[in-house]
Amino acid sequence: MTVLALLAVALALLPAFLALANLFALRRAAPGTPAPDGLVSILIPARNEAANIGPTLAAALASTGVPIEVIVADDHSTDGTAAIVAEFAARDARLRLIAVPPLPPGWTGKNHACHVLGQAATGRHLLFIDADVRLAPHGAAALAGAAETVGAALVSGVPRQITGTWGERLTVPMINFLLLGYLPVPLMRRLKDPALGAACGQLVLVEADAYRRVGGHGAIRESLHDGVRLPRVFRKAGLATDLVAASGLATCRMYTDFAQSWAGFSKNAHEGLATPRALPVWTLLLGGGHVLPLLLAIAALLGAGSLPMAGAALAVSLLTRAAITLATREDPWTIPLHPLTVALALALQWNALLRPAQAGVATWKGRTYPAG
Repeated sequence: MTVLALLAVALALLPAFLALANLFALRRAAPGTPAPDGLVSILIPARNEAANIGPTLAAALASTGVPIEVIVADDHSTDGTAAIVAEFAARDARLRLIAVPPLPPGWTGKNHACHVLGQAATGRHLLFIDADVRLAPHGAAALAGAAETVGAALVSGVPRQITGTWGERLTVPMINFLLLGYLPVPLMRRLKDPALGAACGQLVLVEADAYRRVGGHGAIRESLHDGVRLPRVFRKAGLATDLVAASGLATCRMYTDFAQSWAGFSKNAHEGLATPRALPVWTLLLGGGHVLPLLLAIAALLGAGSLPMAGAALAVSLLTRAAITLATREDPWTIPLHPLTVALALALQWNALLRPAQAGVATWKGRTYPAG
């Protein structure tokens, strides 16, 4: 038990140190000033988003500090998405609605819609946002300014995640925890190694010429995980990518319940952690650093093992999660649930990897694709 407790402490300290360095690096990043003539094209792929698209458009059109155009690609919606966009477009000439052609073989839906949007855009920078993302008025200008300041061809960040149910609160916080607890942001900024590339697909700004030069979303046409794959395409071409603190730049409510969260995170698991080589390592890192401490603390309370060591590991794990949660302005009531959140994340990844009926396909937005 002592050896396990020492392992738990060590595995809990690793993300603690990385989170400290990352939060400091992101906090120090200057917002920058966008080019005065730098049009930003805000590009929104939309498929059956009638419940979301109105507030998203209102927020995008309220952007300040930089000239904008807004283009929505209606991807064969069967609800009122197109009609809502058309109503907004009739009142604001900066907004255009375009129809996405039929999905070609070998493409996933979002990447195809983004490719079509990229072809239609005229801006110096292209800001791809999901249809459930609400930009802050200064969000587009801040991202364009950050790109200009650091000379990055791609800049991304995680919007403040809105979680309304316990199913969301138990799953969504893993986005920021994995990014800030396990990606060395200072090293990512120094090196252009593709393996260090990371983005949040909800909010990605790219320099238009660079985007088209590397093939844009066409270079990852088969992918369901643009947040991982797109920055790696840029880095393979020798271009810099960067992350910024984006909780003040946009908000997003990804899902509305546990079932949606499970399905949503499962769809891209094979391009993330759920691979035969990666998942055992991540199970050790995450399980050992964040689930094991709670189990050891319970065992110590029952008379087996050292409570001080188990308690120390659990405290480090929860304090790390608290620092990330508060810095990203997520729901603080999720902090005590952290061990369960990590356990659920690992269960989701192992389920995606091991269940034969689901391992070969991923279904999303009414379409089914080969997984991985």
